[in-house]
Amino acid sequence: MDALQVTCLGIVVVATVVGVGLFARGVAAIVRTVRVGRALPGRWTPVGPRTRTLLAEIFGHGRFQQRPVVKAAHWVVMISFPLLFIALVSGYGQVVDPSFTLPLIGAFAPLEWAIEAFAWAALFGITALIVLRLRLLPRGENPRRSRFFGSHQVRAFYVEGTVLVVVLAVIVIRALEYALGSGSAWHYPLTAWLGSLWAGVPTTALEAAVVVVATVKIVVSMSWFVVIGLQPTMGVAWHRFLAVVNVYARRDASGGVTLGPLQPLRTPSGDTIDLAALEDLPDDARLGVGAIEDFTWKGLLDFSTCTECGRCQDQCPAWATGKPLSPKLVTLALRDHAAATAPYLLPAPDESHAGIDLLGTAGVIDPDALWACTSCGACVQQCPVDIEHVDAIVDMRRYQVLMESAFPKELGGTFTKLERQGNPWGLPARNRLAWAKGLDFTVQVVGVDVESAEDIEYLFWVGCAGAYEDRAIRTTKAVAELLHTAGVSFAVLGDGESCTGDPARRAGNEILFQMLASANVEMLNEVGAQRIVVTCAHCFNTISREYPQLGGRYEVVHHTELLNTLVADGRLTPLPSNDSRAVTYHDPCYLGRHNQVYAPPRDLLGAIPGLTVTEMPRNKEQAFCCGGGGARVWMEETIGTRIGTARAEEALDTGASTIATACPFCTVMLTDGVAAAGGTAEVADIAVLLLDRVREAPEDQSPV
Repeated sequence: MDALQVTCLGIVVVATVVGVGLFARGVAAIVRTVRVGRALPGRWTPVGPRTRTLLAEIFGHGRFQQRPVVKAAHWVVMISFPLLFIALVSGYGQVVDPSFTLPLIGAFAPLEWAIEAFAWAALFGITALIVLRLRLLPRGENPRRSRFFGSHQVRAFYVEGTVLVVVLAVIVIRALEYALGSGSAWHYPLTAWLGSLWAGVPTTALEAAVVVVATVKIVVSMSWFVVIGLQPTMGVAWHRFLAVVNVYARRDASGGVTLGPLQPLRTPSGDTIDLAALEDLPDDARLGVGAIEDFTWKGLLDFSTCTECGRCQDQCPAWATGKPLSPKLVTLALRDHAAATAPYLLPAPDESHAGIDLLGTAGVIDPDALWACTSCGACVQQCPVDIEHVDAIVDMRRYQVLMESAFPKELGGTFTKLERQGNPWGLPARNRLAWAKGLDFTVQVVGVDVESAEDIEYLFWVGCAGAYEDRAIRTTKAVAELLHTAGVSFAVLGDGESCTGDPARRAGNEILFQMLASANVEMLNEVGAQRIVVTCAHCFNTISREYPQLGGRYEVVHHTELLNTLVADGRLTPLPSNDSRAVTYHDPCYLGRHNQVYAPPRDLLGAIPGLTVTEMPRNKEQAFCCGGGGARVWMEETIGTRIGTARAEEALDTGASTIATACPFCTVMLTDGVAAAGGTAEVADIAVLLLDRVREAPEDQSPV
């Protein structure tokens, strides 16, 4: 070896020892942080489905469907990593011998082609990502519009710059190898042209260039290891490794989005806490999350995995309307706090509450941010690494409600009404059937008109809004009339029905939810409920997805699904009408994102003569929330723009004269939003629009 090679070899050895050592230190720090979390059973099995889901997520990049350019760029950069690692390994041999190739695979043409193809693809891909970040940097009068607002830009550019330099080094070395005569163009399909530019350059100069470039490639790579090893909170780099584990350990092993049902309360050992278990808990037991060690290990892994891409922030309705909540910023705050406190906590936390109160004097999480969440799930839907933002926020709410009695004052009245009257309006149960007055048929009640729910086709779960709120009552009556017209036998529970508990659970009052839900499950099982139809998206989600946690398993359909089937089967026939109108449909979060029901409401609207459906720019998976979820319908919006107003303005901008909904909360919030926006559009449930066309109109009057 000449002096250059000896010098470069020394640099490479030192860089590698330091880089690998500090990288191991970073891994240990992250493992130590994650181990502080509480147990969470069931996240490692079943292995088969989880592995298939992981591979599908990695190679399919399904969460990037709305961003094709980013999807393609990120995919090639990600896939290039293991292939370029092979080129990095060969660089160690090239420092000693410029003509070195890896044994067996070093001259394997297909592998060489793959390395070259992905090197060039990664070059274009990382360049595209850098340009995109530069274009989206927070700037101007409203930097909050950028999804990168609050992200660590220097860290991100460093990671992207490292990839760029390494990729360029691989391409240059391949070209130098060709110039040295290491093989024919057959082995260098994409770099032979570059290598031919160096024809005539002395062999010694080319060999020296190989040594230098290989050294640069290794030093840059090891420097990256040093930097991230010293900064275990550098998620923009660590997600390359952690995302594999985080995606594998997602809640739904089959690949479903981590939405729908909330996770139950758990003890530190991972056991589920229900009403019966509460009696056996020690007096100093903590419910929910009040300190960093109260999170599960998966929650702490979530925080470490965050890439700071800001896609959750970009979709968050609270952030978009000027509120202090950003799912990304909450995640980053918890990540940094976890990294700072985990070294001082026990791996298996006891009840000593060693951590710092997340919402206390430490100021880790702004209470206004915590309570601004509508639990719409847009953050979870968009996250490419399966972070469970909603679960984390609700767990922190649980601690505030159950342990600290610290929650927005409006919720105090709501909780009291739910506990005393079984509904958030605080109205008597005897009024639950008042909506049926004026109908020209009798609405049957289980236990009064029919002995059991087994004697009918569907139990109609009316819901609190459907029984007490005027705008929702209109929907309830429409559904009842349509079912009666279609010849569907149904009955209701009347005063035997109570709130499903959704507002209490989303607000963090898990004990109240357990009380309400347990009573309902007992009632439903007692009357033999089998098939249930509901008009409220929140009731739909709670009964179908959360009641199984309490032993209540039923076939639950949303009214738009059932009505669409009845129309398709010819049991309901919408009549032609001279009243043509433009309609836009708003996707309820708990029907769409949380339960993937997108087609039936649209199909139903498409079957109604005279309606022209125009989609809002944000629809289906990307739909903007009405602002009523997460118990927000019971709280005032005192910061920023009202979410319902922002959504109503988006609907009005389509030019539609009618905004179709499929959830009573959405109807309420959007009706108020249209009024606040100064619009005149009607807000109506799809069932109401269908009933107007199914009714036989007088000859001198068109249906309305």
